[in-house]
Amino acid sequence: MYSDTDIERAVAAGAISADAAGALRRYLADQGVTPVVDEEQFRLLSGFNDIFVAIASVLLLVALAWIGDTVGPKLGHDGPSLTSGLFVAAAAWGLAEFFTRQRRMALPSIILLLAFTGGAFVTAFVAIALPIGDGAFEGSDGRIGALVAAAAAAIAAGATWLHWRRFHVPITIAAGAAAVAGIVMALIAFAAGETPLLRSAMLTGAFLLGIGVFGFAMRWDASDRERKTRRADVAFWLHLLAAPLIVHPVFQALGVLDNRVSMGSAIVVVLLYVLLAGLALVIDRRALMVSALAYVLYALSALFRELGAVGLNVALTALVIGSALLLLSAYWHTVRAAIVERLPEGLREKLPPAHEVAVGQAVSA
Repeated sequence: MYSDTDIERAVAAGAISADAAGALRRYLADQGVTPVVDEEQFRLLSGFNDIFVAIASVLLLVALAWIGDTVGPKLGHDGPSLTSGLFVAAAAWGLAEFFTRQRRMALPSIILLLAFTGGAFVTAFVAIALPIGDGAFEGSDGRIGALVAAAAAAIAAGATWLHWRRFHVPITIAAGAAAVAGIVMALIAFAAGETPLLRSAMLTGAFLLGIGVFGFAMRWDASDRERKTRRADVAFWLHLLAAPLIVHPVFQALGVLDNRVSMGSAIVVVLLYVLLAGLALVIDRRALMVSALAYVLYALSALFRELGAVGLNVALTALVIGSALLLLSAYWHTVRAAIVERLPEGLREKLPPAHEVAVGQAVSA
């Protein structure tokens, strides 16, 4: 199976012409029930070899982290080792030179990018913290640790940018955005210290960062409304990052995550998820709903437990949410077309085109 990204690379390499690529896309769209733009495609697997290489890569990286943790200088008695992060980052980059740059394998590329970013953060954190010493962290109200974390996140963001310049893995932009969000959150923690204001400041910061990441994702989406290039994959991962940043602070403020679920708060949670579903329909991004799904499942499960259905709370929650999502999936394109057609023309021009699909055709397929 070949993705739009593969077709795009074939055109760039001169293997096929742009007209032939367009004709192929139109043919595939005509053969399917829905156009490619409505399927929210992204490349995760190109074959079982992706899984095989991913497992082998994880085993190798875990082994290198273990060895590095044993031989290198540590931050405290149980803290991370300098060489563990360095070994993982170096190995992840080296493996990416073959499996990402040459073989273009999707799942191993994602794992290697995340390992590289995490290894760069750990290496930078330990390298900055070791000269300071463990004693400086004690009694500092958490401010020194937050400042070190901000500096390490900045270095990790720079390393992620270099990785993007070299390999162009779509998830890299989301990883860089997460690193930038880490910088901001660490600076908020540094400014607030271990005070009663810390929690509310962190939640407010996370919510605003989520809005910012969502806007950034929409910029990538708007640059490829037909979702034929790598930019659509970049936007997918950014939406996947933005949703929990937006939803978590709201649900935390409602007390859902503190086992303080009442009928009123559960109704608010469901209404918020319905609002999020409406937004997902407008921008044609199911990733938003998937990222927030865990919070809704937890809230409804706790509500059923409070109502006395202790033995069936999980089953009832899965029944309600699963049925609703399947129903929405069946009528996704029809509902989206009805909503998008009522939006202002200026806004419609920035969204993926809406394609209404007949229900009978979808069922027969």
